[in-house]
Amino acid sequence: MNFSTDLSLALPELILAGGALVLLVWGAFQSRANMVFSLAAVALLVAAGAAAVLGPMGRGFSGGLIADQASAFAKVAIYAASAIAIPLGQPWFQRRGVNNFEFPILIVLAALGMGMMASAGDLISLYIGVELHSLALYVLAAIHRDNAKASEAGLKYFVLGALSSGLLLYGASLIYGFAGSTHFTVIAQSVEGGANVGVLFGLVFLICGLAFKISAAPFHMWTPDVYEGAPTPVVAFFGAAPKMAAMVLFARVLAEGFGGAAEQWRQILVIIALASVAVGAFAGLAQTNLKRLWAYSSIANIGYAVLGLASGDAAGVQAMLVFMVLYMVDVTGFFACLAALSRDGRPMETISDMAGLFKERPGIALAMSAFALSALGLPPFSGFWAKFYVFKAAIGAGLGVVAVIALVGSVVAAFYYLRLIKVMWFDASAGTTETPPVEARTIALALALFTFPVVLVALAFIDPLAAAAAAAFGLA
Repeated sequence: MNFSTDLSLALPELILAGGALVLLVWGAFQSRANMVFSLAAVALLVAAGAAAVLGPMGRGFSGGLIADQASAFAKVAIYAASAIAIPLGQPWFQRRGVNNFEFPILIVLAALGMGMMASAGDLISLYIGVELHSLALYVLAAIHRDNAKASEAGLKYFVLGALSSGLLLYGASLIYGFAGSTHFTVIAQSVEGGANVGVLFGLVFLICGLAFKISAAPFHMWTPDVYEGAPTPVVAFFGAAPKMAAMVLFARVLAEGFGGAAEQWRQILVIIALASVAVGAFAGLAQTNLKRLWAYSSIANIGYAVLGLASGDAAGVQAMLVFMVLYMVDVTGFFACLAALSRDGRPMETISDMAGLFKERPGIALAMSAFALSALGLPPFSGFWAKFYVFKAAIGAGLGVVAVIALVGSVVAAFYYLRLIKVMWFDASAGTTETPPVEARTIALALALFTFPVVLVALAFIDPLAAAAAAAFGLA
């Protein structure tokens, strides 16, 4: 395979890298920040189209980059979520007097790293993708520099992220030392029939590093503080695209690199899944800040996604992919609602702030209720179908008891979702909310409609695409 073919496989990444460089120069010399925002969104959508429609399939750069159905599926979801974050964030910052043209460029660079994660074929490209997207996310968390909480969030994310990167890199070095290669295909040959002790130790460290990226317990400690302190549109981005990229990378590493040791890593994933569901369900009960509450909600929901992956077969990976796409809609929509709400010039971020919202802003209240009920898993909302796929795959893989325990966690978490709905619909209002901005309200209502009824139609397309993507990992 020649170099030109390698470049064609990396077409989405080349579009984003070139776009980021051009926009950085444009923003530095031009005062029209709106043009930067618009072109960044266009670059993301063009890259999504290149990945889904125009891009060829194969392995390039000596196996370091993989373009297949799985990477195409993930990239379309990642780039679409990233493109939504730009119009959600730009006006939010401008209303607060922050006119950073770097915001959309950082979104593009993060999307570039996430695309590399979805296409990683060896441990080196894995690490480059993880670090490229992580560095952009650290800056995004602290991009509202005049806000002390945002600066604190960025610092905490950076310090703890450096620790997770160390764990990941140490695990990768152990795997390379004992398996003799960084390529997933060669590693798979060395662990056929089970991994030796050295490789298994490396795999545990690698899983710990990746678990941090998806906010899975017990590596979730950064999530509540970063969600609370970071700007609301940035949190909408954090909760969606990076989680999808990390979960797809997780699946590729385990399926393609360690498929022969599935019985060994399944045990680890089951523990992580149950711990995440428990932490998210019980710790969320004590939260009054909605951003922190949704952080614990994301921890619990990632536990369900990991449970699908723990099934260890193609049905489990398919369930995980469907779950992540539907969850991305919920989390983006919920934070779009928060970005749309303010009172007396300050954001509405606590449960008590939402008192009487249905009487003042019925559209936003209905949208928030839909996202809460969907995250809860109540039929017929999209979250129900997401959990249905995961539980079905877990039971089919002999993890019925684990699925029942996870379902109990969902019942516990129902309390804080229903409490929010009760406050919005039945409590007396604490004041008059300001008129929601058009872009945030439009995104919130559109995504709420997706949770129901559009999801019933969308699943007819998402399900076969997820099945084709899961088949690309080579699992039975």
